[in-house]
Amino acid sequence: MIRLTPPLSDADVERLRAGDQVLLSGFVYTARDAAHARLVELIEKGEPLPFDLEGQIIYFVGPTPAPPGRPIGSAGPTTSYRMDPYSPVLVAHGLKGMIGKGKRSDEVKEALRRHKAVYFGAVGGAAALISKRILSAEIVAYEDLGPEAIRRLEVKDFPVVVVNDAHGGDLYEEGRKRYALEG
Repeated sequence: MIRLTPPLSDADVERLRAGDQVLLSGFVYTARDAAHARLVELIEKGEPLPFDLEGQIIYFVGPTPAPPGRPIGSAGPTTSYRMDPYSPVLVAHGLKGMIGKGKRSDEVKEALRRHKAVYFGAVGGAAALISKRILSAEIVAYEDLGPEAIRRLEVKDFPVVVVNDAHGGDLYEEGRKRYALEG
């Protein structure tokens, strides 16, 4: 088990390989496709972003409202391909990690290799369980997007698996090959 605390460095990312199990502690940001579109628009206009992307991790999630006594409701990963049109731009501007579920496009995987970044998978269908690893949540931008606003989450031992590493490794492809029937 590898323990990491964002912001991530190139060295942090380079030691990761597809299939590695990682526990994240510290701060990560949330964003889904509408927030991603706004971030990319700001970059294209040359305007400042609502948070510094350098070394950060974005969790693709739209959490449910927080129940009494909890910082956040259920917080399971969103299907990642919806962020594929935007992720290469964000990675090129310093983003080092993304957390979601499902496959990524070839363009995203190439951006991970070129800019030394990583894509983590979180367990889908375990949103209530995952949310227990979130200690605090605060909205930092785009409150009008409701559950899709950008939040800063403090996490402790948040479990993820490396799906796509900076060396071209792809857990989905490697897993399929490992268990393929021959004959």
